[in-house]
Amino acid sequence: MSTLQVIWFVLVAVLLTGYAVLDGFDLGVGAWHLLARGDDERRTLMSSIGPVWDGNEVWLITGGGALFAAFPPVYATVFSGMYLALMLVLVGLIFRAVSLEFRSKLLSPAWRSAWDVAFSLGSILPALLFGVALGNVVQGMELTPGGDHAGSFFSLLDPLSLATGLAGLAMLATHGALYLVLKTEGDLNERARRWASGAWVAFAALFAGVTAWSLVAHPRLLDNFLAAPALFSLPALMAASMAAVPLAHRAKKPLAAFLASAATIVLVMSITAASIFPALVPATVPDLSLTAFNASSSRLTLTVMLVLAGIGMPLVIGYTAFVYRTFRGKTRVTPDGY
Repeated sequence: MSTLQVIWFVLVAVLLTGYAVLDGFDLGVGAWHLLARGDDERRTLMSSIGPVWDGNEVWLITGGGALFAAFPPVYATVFSGMYLALMLVLVGLIFRAVSLEFRSKLLSPAWRSAWDVAFSLGSILPALLFGVALGNVVQGMELTPGGDHAGSFFSLLDPLSLATGLAGLAMLATHGALYLVLKTEGDLNERARRWASGAWVAFAALFAGVTAWSLVAHPRLLDNFLAAPALFSLPALMAASMAAVPLAHRAKKPLAAFLASAATIVLVMSITAASIFPALVPATVPDLSLTAFNASSSRLTLTVMLVLAGIGMPLVIGYTAFVYRTFRGKTRVTPDGY
């Protein structure tokens, strides 16, 4: 059954990575929303993600569903141990969705300003907390022998996890700004270029600091790389993709810069998965870790789910490609738009 378990470890990682790349730029756009000038610019930011944001969130729902079905103890531990944090994430995502739908229902400036704040905070908070959660997973969580989280909400907010959250926010802010460079024109486009440049510098500095801090505090994160040196190609590729972002950005090749940013996110997630494998929830006491091998569902469940994934994933990918192709090009604000 080990092959099936490894396959599902990879599939869960792929689904969460897909979410980070796709909804990542949605969250990044929202993070810049309050810096837009005037109603037309703010409507432009919302309209740039309007056709795609709900489809992008499907990747998170699917990833959560896959985790629940393939690794039930992991789902139980993560969702109980990080309950308050995940509720805050859901509140943020709900307010973001409601803001998109309700903002333009009234012409009142006060009404629109309130939803602007909700939209921006509803984007920043999940981006930050996803990074904090990733920082906790990488460090290892306090687990009991029964697989329960022994810490509290505030124990999740340790300095390294908060720094990881800030790095994640900077990464998605960069991704969102690069998306805006693709989708906007004029003065807003020029400011989006400046946002992307500044956010990339912040991300590069934070990521370098968090990486060094993590390796010094938790040298076990290198164990898999030392056991399989070919894995060192992942950090090398990530360094190349990170370097490609400002090079393409300065050369005014917005699509190349955006794709380099997407590749960076994919490689960050890949490095994280390679560092903790086979653990899905590493524990501070290694023997208590929840892994792909000790926390999986039965062979029958994994097999049936794999068949369903083989049918469903091409449909999701095809739908996603169709939507992006249909709504390609610059964003135009219309009277009936967001």
